[in-house]
Amino acid sequence: MKKIILILMTIFFSALAVYSLVHIIFWFIDNKHTDSITESIIEDVIEDEIVIDPKTKKEVKVKKVNVNKLKIKNEDSKGWLEVKGTNINYPFVQAKDNKYYLTHSYDKKSSTAGWVFLDYRNDINNLDKNTIIYGHARLDGTMFGTLKKTINSSWYNNKNNHIIKVTTDKYEYEFQTFSNYHIKTENYYIQTKFSSDDEFLNFVNKLKKRSVHNYKVNITKDDYILTLSTCYQENKKIVLHAKLISKKEKTKKE
Repeated sequence: MKKIILILMTIFFSALAVYSLVHIIFWFIDNKHTDSITESIIEDVIEDEIVIDPKTKKEVKVKKVNVNKLKIKNEDSKGWLEVKGTNINYPFVQAKDNKYYLTHSYDKKSSTAGWVFLDYRNDINNLDKNTIIYGHARLDGTMFGTLKKTINSSWYNNKNNHIIKVTTDKYEYEFQTFSNYHIKTENYYIQTKFSSDDEFLNFVNKLKKRSVHNYKVNITKDDYILTLSTCYQENKKIVLHAKLISKKEKTKKE
């Protein structure tokens, strides 16, 4: 009986080791694939543009995203998201559901890394009261793997980090962070539409009360908010909320 138990235990742990090894191999393959795609995108769609600095009134060179070129690479492309103080600097896509890009990369190949994606209910050029963008929290820091940094005091203390930038084919948005926290998985914070102003304000006040930091940002019934969401440990999420503070229509054709 002892020999049988020993054999069974050996088989079990051997199978477990093989299973884990296979997952680690696929994890490394997906990471390499993600890095390759990201480098290719940046090389092809990030362009230099000369603009006038409003403070110095002098011409300066800035990096701009050509969203139309993104759409050539993937017709599901909706824009570009940048969160300062993190590694989040990616194009985001949108599918007909919130499942597809959990398991598919930007080039639509199967991938455990997935990609950063807009909630299928939202329209990024015609904002809902709450616009939501998701991404996996990858251990190597890709996708939304560094969103957890926003919980840290060092991130919070740098006010430049609080401005979230979103670029689409029509607009350049800026959002100001007003809440971030980790919480057990739920559906409350991913509500996109509200039946009344009071419902929206109650929703926002609850999000503010959850925050680990006090941003002292006032929000009215006329505001629009952006929500970023990712996994944090098992059955938990890291969530960041920001309100729209700037919407600039693009005048230059890409």
